[in-house]
Amino acid sequence: MKIPFLQNGPQKPAKMISASILRSTFDRRSVVIGAVQGGIGVLLALRLGYLSVAENEKYRLESESNRVNLTLIPPRRGWILDRNGAPLASNRADFRVDLIPERLVNAEATIDKLGELLSLEPARIADIKDKVSTARGFQPVEVASGLRYEQFAALSVRLPDLPGVVPQRGFSRFYPTASSVGHLIGYVGPASSEEYEKDPNPLLITPGYKIGKDGLEKQFEKELRGIPGARRVEVTAGGRIVRDLETREDVQGQPVKLTIDGPLQDYAARRIGLESGSVVVMDCRTGDLLCMASMPSFDPNSFSDGIGGVEYAMLRDDERVPLRNKVLKGLYPPGSTVKPMVSMALMQAGIDPDETVNCGGGLRVGNRVFGCWNRRGHGATNMAKAIYQSCDVYFYAMAQRIGMQPIADMARRCGMGQEFPLPVVSQFFGTVPDPAWKMKKWGREWQTFDTVNATIGQGYMLANPIQLAVMASRLAMGKHVMPRLTLDTQPKGFDEIDFPLEQVQYVRKAMSDVVNGPGTAGRARLPIPDVLIAGKTGTAQVVSLSISNGKSGPWKYRDHGLFIFFAPYDNPRYAGAVVIEHGGGSGAAYPIARDVMTFLFDPAKGLEALAALEAGWGGTAQQRLERRYAAYAAERGATVSRPPRRDEEIFDRVEAEARRAATQSDAIAGEVIAPRPEANPSGTPPGAPAAPATAPTAPPSPAPSAPAVENPQ
Repeated sequence: MKIPFLQNGPQKPAKMISASILRSTFDRRSVVIGAVQGGIGVLLALRLGYLSVAENEKYRLESESNRVNLTLIPPRRGWILDRNGAPLASNRADFRVDLIPERLVNAEATIDKLGELLSLEPARIADIKDKVSTARGFQPVEVASGLRYEQFAALSVRLPDLPGVVPQRGFSRFYPTASSVGHLIGYVGPASSEEYEKDPNPLLITPGYKIGKDGLEKQFEKELRGIPGARRVEVTAGGRIVRDLETREDVQGQPVKLTIDGPLQDYAARRIGLESGSVVVMDCRTGDLLCMASMPSFDPNSFSDGIGGVEYAMLRDDERVPLRNKVLKGLYPPGSTVKPMVSMALMQAGIDPDETVNCGGGLRVGNRVFGCWNRRGHGATNMAKAIYQSCDVYFYAMAQRIGMQPIADMARRCGMGQEFPLPVVSQFFGTVPDPAWKMKKWGREWQTFDTVNATIGQGYMLANPIQLAVMASRLAMGKHVMPRLTLDTQPKGFDEIDFPLEQVQYVRKAMSDVVNGPGTAGRARLPIPDVLIAGKTGTAQVVSLSISNGKSGPWKYRDHGLFIFFAPYDNPRYAGAVVIEHGGGSGAAYPIARDVMTFLFDPAKGLEALAALEAGWGGTAQQRLERRYAAYAAERGATVSRPPRRDEEIFDRVEAEARRAATQSDAIAGEVIAPRPEANPSGTPPGAPAAPATAPTAPPSPAPSAPAVENPQ
């Protein structure tokens, strides 16, 4: 028998394994494995130590955030108050709902569901969808505010099915007098992406929080903003609130106290009625601006809620430009309202006010004939008569004797062409032309006809309503009155005497005769015994007579009507200006001044007159605005274009249009201006002859075309 493993030769004997060898091998392996396990244990211990010590705060906060939610509470904005402490902008308790675009799962379906639950109009639903599609993901989009509790509750119980919907209780901005303060106060709205990039404050993207967008709301944003509160609540993993842990109350913003008289502001805005224009009233003893009404206007409550496409289109398409602040950004040829100021320049240049000029209805200057508004002439005319009868020929003749420079210097002393230190976003400050200005702007020498046009407030001369009101105040007081808008601003200028008292009294008396004597504004007399108002009418031509006679035809070609005033005439307390755009002449302006001043001295009489007028107009300004919106929405609601995505686009567009409008009269600055009748037939005192409505003029000379300019200056 052969043994298989021995067939190929002898084999190596097998190694003998003893118990000691096995023990040694096991010990070595145990040491290696133990070392590895020990190393791992040390690493785990070190990691645990690092997590529990070095990163304790990080994970504690993350753990806390899973258990606790912290939300900011938007602060209540400070109120904007009038001089008597009554609110012009306040806050009211509000149920509201917002959308956070980045949290929406199905935006279209969610918005449609909200529209059904809240009974939103189709135009409003379309606006919300448009805003959600263009908003930054984190930027809240307001759906509705001022909800009833039943609507708020019905929405709250459906939140699990509506991701991205944020209902909340809070406070919303409220403007009690609505459109009466639209331009003055401005409005609030959610911060834009650009505003958040400039100030990456979490408060700006908190649902429901709004910042000032225009007017005083924007100018006093820091004072009005306040300090946000915070709320900590314990929640489950699904986000359901278990209990409140801590709440820190917000701190309301500081109030801003204005010099504005709230009832007067509302009255003046309503009294403008169906016209387009502005009213400015000052306390000429302190410089307090009591009224800065610009109409037609917009409802700041609508803008603050997020203006819709229909309402924006209605405002945008209105030829009376309700989005423009006519007090600060309306520039107009001042017309004959400058004649008292020119008279001061004449007296200071040495002209005797008793010296007369024979007015035969016109005056030849070079090869041109400049007419007086009264083509039959005023006869022998001294300075006082030239003011209260508004004789153009007197000022043509006297202005040529002293030249333009003294008149321009006096205009600036009276506030024209000046930018006042007021807390407003911006203001246009007009033009006081003189030889140096014309050479710089047009590259042409100053001509005698330029002086003639400027001396009756035409040509290149432009002013805004505040400047006209300041001019009236300085003429009334003989002092350097400076306007102020907040009560914490110190009055300025009352220690500076600008004019000799005898000259001031002379001009005061002549301006009184404009209204109370044989002047051009008899209908401006106050229905109050022992209170006499003084003033000066003005009619400003804006287009050539070949286009319009100034009183008929397209609205935008009609003359502006102006009136400056102060009262009581012998002891001035209040002064102001009324400007009615394309009103057809001064007869559209001074009845408004009469009623506004009547309200100041006797509110009951003023309200009685206003009630009768509003009955014929179809209600208050706000009521008419609401009806017009309803009619516009019914007619064009489905076809209007969407409003600009950014508020800044609205502001830029309105400002560009205002700059273009300010240059309208430049086209006739080099022509022979045909002065319009200042003696309105219905305002002519008994016994005074009525003037003809129109008169022929000499052929116009070509004028340089005028591009849009910044502040035409």
